[in-house]
Amino acid sequence: MPILHIEAPDDEARLADWQYVHNTIVPPAAMSLDDMRERVRRNRLEVAYLGDVLVGCTTVRPPTDDSATATVIARVLTEHRGQGFGEELYARGLDQARALGAKVIETVVLAANEDGLRFARRHGFVEIERYVLPGETVEYVDLRLN
Repeated sequence: MPILHIEAPDDEARLADWQYVHNTIVPPAAMSLDDMRERVRRNRLEVAYLGDVLVGCTTVRPPTDDSATATVIARVLTEHRGQGFGEELYARGLDQARALGAKVIETVVLAANEDGLRFARRHGFVEIERYVLPGETVEYVDLRLN
């Protein structure tokens, strides 16, 4: 398998790349660069490249309460799926979450993202909740790793 180059989005170009992947895969929750700048202060974000080609990104939301629950989200652009990149990004995010003290791992996927739901279920996640954010019509699925 080709080797991914994965790094934190520590400059405007990488932030824009992370934003592009996120907004392409989760268009109902599209974020501005200002949103990104705020998000990078709270979460562990990474962007992945194959050479100089953008492949995907990750988000690790660290545990913030007594439940020791972290959220790990791996996103791979459609044209790069099925090549093992999601596996690598997910494993890396899982390692980061556990290093941050997570005892419980969750993820969130758009209900319409069948590839993402299949990936999560194949990796041991089970659905715990479906919801629509106030004022919106798009359904999200929260899943927890068993």
